Amino acid sequence: MGTSGFTEHRTAVGVVGGLLGLVAVSVVAGLLVTAAVTPVVALSGLGAANTITVFENLPGYLDIEPLSQKSDIYATQNDGTPVLLASFYDQNRIEVGWDEISPYARDAVVASEDPRFYEHGGVDAQGTLRAAVTTAVGGVTQGGSSITQQYVKNVRVQKCELESDERLRRQCYNAVTATTPDRKIKEMRLAIGVEKKFPKNAILRQYLNITGFGGTVYGIEAAANYYYGTTAAALTLPQAASLVAILNNPAKFRLDNPGSATNGEAGGYAVNKARRDYILREMVRYEKITAAEYRAAVDSPIQPAIQEPSTGCQTAGGSAYFCDYVTYLLRNDPVFGEDDQTRLQNFRRGGYDVYTSLDLDLQLAAEATMAVNVPMEYPGWDVGSVITSVQVGTGRVLAMTQNKRYSQDPTVQATSASYTGVNYNTDYAEGGSSGFQPGSTYKVFTLAEWLKTGHRLDERVDSARKANWGTFNDSCRGPQNYDSQNWNPRNDAGESGGNYSALESTLGSINTGFIGMAKKLDLCGIRQTAEAFGVHRADGDPLMQTAAAVIGTNEVAPLTMAVAFAGIANRGVTCSPIAIDRIVAADGDEVPVPTSNCVASVNPTVAAGVVFAMRRVMTDGTAQQSWGATAPRVPLIGKTGTTDGGKDTWMVGASSEVATVAAVVSVTGEARQRSISFASGPAATARHRMWPAVMSVANAKYGGDELPELGPAPVIVPATDSGNRDDSTDNSTNNSTDDSDD
Repeated sequence: MGTSGFTEHRTAVGVVGGLLGLVAVSVVAGLLVTAAVTPVVALSGLGAANTITVFENLPGYLDIEPLSQKSDIYATQNDGTPVLLASFYDQNRIEVGWDEISPYARDAVVASEDPRFYEHGGVDAQGTLRAAVTTAVGGVTQGGSSITQQYVKNVRVQKCELESDERLRRQCYNAVTATTPDRKIKEMRLAIGVEKKFPKNAILRQYLNITGFGGTVYGIEAAANYYYGTTAAALTLPQAASLVAILNNPAKFRLDNPGSATNGEAGGYAVNKARRDYILREMVRYEKITAAEYRAAVDSPIQPAIQEPSTGCQTAGGSAYFCDYVTYLLRNDPVFGEDDQTRLQNFRRGGYDVYTSLDLDLQLAAEATMAVNVPMEYPGWDVGSVITSVQVGTGRVLAMTQNKRYSQDPTVQATSASYTGVNYNTDYAEGGSSGFQPGSTYKVFTLAEWLKTGHRLDERVDSARKANWGTFNDSCRGPQNYDSQNWNPRNDAGESGGNYSALESTLGSINTGFIGMAKKLDLCGIRQTAEAFGVHRADGDPLMQTAAAVIGTNEVAPLTMAVAFAGIANRGVTCSPIAIDRIVAADGDEVPVPTSNCVASVNPTVAAGVVFAMRRVMTDGTAQQSWGATAPRVPLIGKTGTTDGGKDTWMVGASSEVATVAAVVSVTGEARQRSISFASGPAATARHRMWPAVMSVANAKYGGDELPELGPAPVIVPATDSGNRDDSTDNSTNNSTDDSDD
């Protein structure tokens, strides 16, 4: 076999086959001449009449359409500078304009792939006939496709990639890449149409944007970023030629396998260099570069500087769980498609810039105090910890972190309990867990219902510990009685109870005091008041409204509690959480984003009564440790929560500007936090070390106004404020004896 690819001896059959191939070339050439285009391709085995039918029935052109590009999620610094959190893509591509591509790259492609690109009308007759004849007479198979034809092929492949069904996507891909005359004719026809519609430079630019450079790297900009840590505009001559070399065979010529025996670092990336130097020779031949430039480029070694692109929320570090939350919001946004999978797929391909609500000052404070105060692992305890902050009055999520490293890879998760893909801050449907019992922090909703129905903060109730509480009113399910179950909840410090006032029960977080209050209320009404503040179970089930639920046995997400306390601080107006401020599409247009829904949860007078009690929880009650460690001081409200045996501990509070949750929880299993110590101190008081650290930064940055409050005088609310009692689907009693106080 010679270098020309011809065999030394041909059989009679082979000669006849070669002649038939040449006849086919002539047939097609004649057909295309009648169509007023350049003669092109050999179609052995396809009759002339059939060729005419296929050709004439094809569409005339393909539009130059936006390409699949990576989307980016950003936080924003105080001066407005965006900070990249993470990128997402199916194809790592950054589409760039003509002036953003080095002339060396443009010239290298033309010289090596299609030197008559600026002369032909979409199909290079000379190159195609040469390839066809060589193939027909038994030589090495050659392509002969022009740059425009290659662009058309890539566009057709791109359209296949957009097919969500894997089977249909594979069928489409096989059809548009099959080595058949039919495919060549289609590409030829479409290439001619593209050339009639678009200028040459536009076609070349988009070819360099669409084509693959190995793996998930697509387009000249992403290739320059990945292989050389530079931009397409700044590529040097040898760099540009080595990247263009990859186009010929990405698997063979790519530069990201330094250990390769044939194309690795030890051999100077020999295979790529050989192709690169060929391209440089062609550039000299077609007068794209000078002989001196050629010699300097050929003498230069190939030295890739691989820059792994960020992809997925794991690149966001301590902000990874917030990033994960944002991706779930995007999945739920109908702007991106009809269902969650389509939406995420479109987001990964759409080239969107997503600017989030994350406050980097609060986020960094949350990450720092979390790292100091709660370990990622603890022997014998599946320990979890969260910090979430929400802006009062807007619902914007300002901070979100937890005590784990983020990974969605099961293999990575299996290596250590330090890794998880579950966001402990959010609902299950938003990538979160099934929630955690908030303990006594939930009591604020009974307090709000107490005031809402005309009771006073100084009003006393029977709060003695007992196992025969009698019948509770429930306007949704009918009267409820737990005496036969010997339900006998205790108080955290062993208080015997007696006749506590609502205010005293709030300051001391007295379980039996709140159960006594619930005896005078409506269990359905307490549930509905909690729901009015946006409270819901993290697993999506309806809130339980048993007497035990009064002291915090519903599993809810920490973000939900932050939103509710922000509503109390906002004079009873609760704003649903949002995490996206702006979305900009690849074409620069603004995309509509989800907005916060703000509703009046309770009358402002009721909210003022709750604020009065909760401010004193900070100064005189169970949250004094958090109050004392927060500086600068602004008016603050707060409530602590501890579940049965110290399994979970919470601190939730707010200023007029920011609401924050800090909690240490048991992800699975049991733990008694009061008997556990971390390096930073007792596990049970880690919340009081973390909450002040974040709120101190919030107070310094946002300040805080006076919170309207109303003392122990009666709170009178119009009857219409109480709302209508609706039926509940909750039929369980959940007679837990959780001690949800502090």
